[in-house]
Formats: sequence, C-alpha cells, structure tokens
Amino acid sequence: MASTLPMAAIFTRNKMIGWVSVVFSLQSWLAETPEQKKTSTTPAYFSVGMAFMSLIVGYMPLFLPPPNMRAGTGSSTEAPPAMPPS
Repeated sequence: MASTLPMAAIFTRNKMIGWVSVVFSLQSWLAETPEQKKTSTTPAYFSVGMAFMSLIVGYMPLFLPPPNMRAGTGSSTEAPPAMPPS
C-alpha cells in the first residue's frame, strides 16, 4: 500500500491522497523490522521519497501555474474554415 499510494497521488494530482501516502510510508518505515530490511528489495526511505514526490507533483500548479491561454486562440486542432461557394 505504501508503494502504490504515491503513484495514485501522482497520477490523480490529489493532495489528500498525497498526504495519506506520506503518513503511510512514514509508518511503514518506522515499523520496519531488521528482517524486513534484509529481505526488502528497496529501502523503506525510497517509499517516503516517492510519497514526498507525490506531494510535490500535487502542489506544483501552486508554484508553477499553467500558462494563460488567450480567449479565442484555441489549441489549433480545429477543422479548417469552410471554403466559400464559387
């Protein structure tokens, strides 16, 4: 759960899921036993890093707002204008 929750927060850009993933990953890191450390493929602090990364992605529009689109410019994916009758 602590490894997949940050991914869900990154994909959805949901801040609440991001904070929950931070709490879960911190709890799993603090509750890690020496046996789990030996058999684990990645250290538990990697999941904490991923959880903080999900928070950064969630709060990114706050610090790097998307560019403003001018009214009427569109995304240039519209159909070309109709030909006048001849």
